[in-house]
Amino acid sequence: MPEPYQRVLILSGKARRDLLSRTLGQHFKVEFAECFQDALEALRVGSYHGVFADVEEFLPIEQALVADQSTLVLNTIGEGVCIVDSTSRCVWSNNQMRRFRPEVFEQVKRVCIQAIKLFSVAGQGQASSPVLLRRKFTFQEQDRYFEVTCSPVTTGDSDEPQVVAVVWDATSGRQLQSKLDAIDASGRELCRIDSDAVAKLTPSQRLDLLQDKIIKYSKDLMQFDHFAVLLLEKRSNKLELVIAEGLPQQSLQVDLYAQPDGNGISGYVAATGRSYICHDTEKDPRYVAGLDHCRSSLTVPLRLYDEVVGVYNVESKSVGSFNEDDRQFAEIFVRHVALALNILDLLVVERCTTSGQITESVVQEMAQPLNDIVTESQSLIEEYIGDDLMRERLNRILEQVEMIRHAIRDVAAGPKTILGSLDDEVQTDKAWLSGKTVLVADDEENIRRTIREVLRKHGCIVQSCQDGYEACTFLEQQRFDLVISDIKMPHRSGYEVFAAAQQSGHGTPVVLMTGFGYDPHHSIVRASQEGLASVLFKPFRVDQLLEEVGKVLSDECKPDDSGQRSGEAQCGEQEAGSGEHGQAP
Repeated sequence: MPEPYQRVLILSGKARRDLLSRTLGQHFKVEFAECFQDALEALRVGSYHGVFADVEEFLPIEQALVADQSTLVLNTIGEGVCIVDSTSRCVWSNNQMRRFRPEVFEQVKRVCIQAIKLFSVAGQGQASSPVLLRRKFTFQEQDRYFEVTCSPVTTGDSDEPQVVAVVWDATSGRQLQSKLDAIDASGRELCRIDSDAVAKLTPSQRLDLLQDKIIKYSKDLMQFDHFAVLLLEKRSNKLELVIAEGLPQQSLQVDLYAQPDGNGISGYVAATGRSYICHDTEKDPRYVAGLDHCRSSLTVPLRLYDEVVGVYNVESKSVGSFNEDDRQFAEIFVRHVALALNILDLLVVERCTTSGQITESVVQEMAQPLNDIVTESQSLIEEYIGDDLMRERLNRILEQVEMIRHAIRDVAAGPKTILGSLDDEVQTDKAWLSGKTVLVADDEENIRRTIREVLRKHGCIVQSCQDGYEACTFLEQQRFDLVISDIKMPHRSGYEVFAAAQQSGHGTPVVLMTGFGYDPHHSIVRASQEGLASVLFKPFRVDQLLEEVGKVLSDECKPDDSGQRSGEAQCGEQEAGSGEHGQAP
């Protein structure tokens, strides 16, 4: 038995109203509507447990309610929706569409007319039923960007062509993409380093080379006016200041260590590797002295691949100046900073190796003359017993000879880098890499040069190219043992280079490189499903590069039972052509 006082609506004439009232009134709260319009209005404004009506009246009510619900949904969604015919007349639009400026509405109607023409051309020669198509358009109105998806209207009594358009404001997405592109461009500029000039500089001078660029992009691109870059000194675990802008001198003299407690926010970030937004410095116990009247800060870890090597700290005089978008952009930006520092460090390591070889030759050439001086001086000292003045002068000669020897050893050791001298893994025995042919594709010259020189030092024959099209061309013409390719390059993506290697029919393994996990064409996902060998996330160290190359080539490069390296016969002792893009002779 139904619960008493449930509401029911009855659409019926007066002739049967008394009978229905007596019959149903004992169990329900009965309300009557004399006509279809009254019933529809009652259903729009009220809620009922049931509706009683003749069949010929009930079906129109149901259809009207469905239409009302559809209109409600279309008026609730955030996108603008409209129907436009071939005369540029708007047949219907939802609330969001009507909220757009009139100029936007006019642009949408022009887009719809263009879509109707395209649908008409596509439908020529087809049956009378409309061709099911969808077209996407974009347009700009003042400082706003809009995207429009048009589809032909496939039902209705009118023969007039119509399209339904869904419109949304894509400004925020465009701004986000523009910001990412700007950060990517700034990162490339940071990494434009003249290796010949850099190799002659001290660590301090090399950082000065970067400082102006980092300050410029921090201000112009990130809108950060007060910031500092601190690098981690591994032996002491201390954060050393290397770049600062807009911060008071007293705050820069605070000693901070990579520890989660007692060393401020920078120490916490360096120890944990987690970014930190301080919305209000007066309420955050981790904050230590910084900018005068600082009220909020943002600190992100500076990483070389998976290793925290420092922090990037930004401060503001306003409460709550930083949000999650700022954090994400800063994390992307500082990875470029880390990459630039890493490339500088790699160049110095390569120069130190060469300098060491030259210095060793000098030491060998100078050893005998220096030994002769020492021997002769000692003989004279024995002869001049009692002549203290002469013996003192001879002893000073011996001390100077020893100073020369120490100076030569110091030069051979090479300069100490801010990031810590890389383990000299280039001297590690990796003879099984000798003779392997490698294609390196990256539109950043410094990255190409660094990888090429590191691999050549182990005996690899390296060919490099500056864009994806050139890489694909090389793969059509030559056979390589390995391909190392960036993901985002002009003319061809990393995935297209991978596909070209697959199509070559040689089973050439491919390692893709990407900065900060950026994968605009989903190259990693697609290639991984089709046999991608490995991924290198920029920035990476020399040992990480060699480790990944070793993993990829281990099966075919390691010695077999006969003592030969598989594939060695076809490698030969050729050298890549002179110049960045020359063919191997």
